Amino acid sequence: MTADDAHSSEANDGFSINLDIHVPHSARMYDYYLGGVTNFPADREAAGRALAVFPYARAAARANRAFMHRSVRFLAQRGIDQFLDIGTGIPTSPNLHEVAQGVNPAARIVYADNDPIVLTHAEALLRSTPEGRTAYVQGDVREPEKVLTGAREVLDFSRPVGLSMNALLHFIADKPDRTAADLAEVFKSHLSPGSSLAISHFTPDFAAAEAQRLVQVYQSSGTDLQARTLAEVAALFDGWDLVEPGIVSTPRWRPNPESDGDPVTDAESSCYAGVAFRR
Repeated sequence: MTADDAHSSEANDGFSINLDIHVPHSARMYDYYLGGVTNFPADREAAGRALAVFPYARAAARANRAFMHRSVRFLAQRGIDQFLDIGTGIPTSPNLHEVAQGVNPAARIVYADNDPIVLTHAEALLRSTPEGRTAYVQGDVREPEKVLTGAREVLDFSRPVGLSMNALLHFIADKPDRTAADLAEVFKSHLSPGSSLAISHFTPDFAAAEAQRLVQVYQSSGTDLQARTLAEVAALFDGWDLVEPGIVSTPRWRPNPESDGDPVTDAESSCYAGVAFRR
């Protein structure tokens, strides 16, 4: 549904949801790239400007989604049965919990996002198996303690947790008092040995001119966007052990041609991806 006329609504759990429909939001633009309808005119206008300078945006979103599916399945098969997904975005089935619980029905998942519209769709994120559990935290990666406090109500941080930061940290511009790496490190520091970290991140390394123009479009729409090089993305994993094939473009991370859909090139994805474990 498209809620062009909506300004606010009330969630079942008592949250008051205020939607500023006149300001584009990255989660709703991402939904538009994926062919969703949970977006507003401002989101579609900004997404249209983005597609004009970066025509690969739809392919990049699709490749990122496929990476999420493959990485979660890989981690669940490796024994990770708790996941914290930050920057969840608008639900698009199969969601992370569906993939994880498809491997282990007892898996527990906490979703977190800062877009109020995601809360209005949280019911789709809470359809857990009877054996497992899912929960949603309205929170921002820039406020780690709030997200972690909510996550601790469901997840046992004395045991391994799979931290997912897919297509998230490129929306954090580095500042003198706080960088994306700083925020990642806060979350990593709370996780026990055996935990995992999955990241996908926008990069200028494959299509520099198009990437720069895309950054300008997002910034002109009021959204921070910082493309990072391979070395800068690698720094987000500092201290953790990357699994093969290391940090590669999203379609090259353990591809599965049977489920990935149409092939996506490095330039079209313009995103790095990697998965690592804490020793």
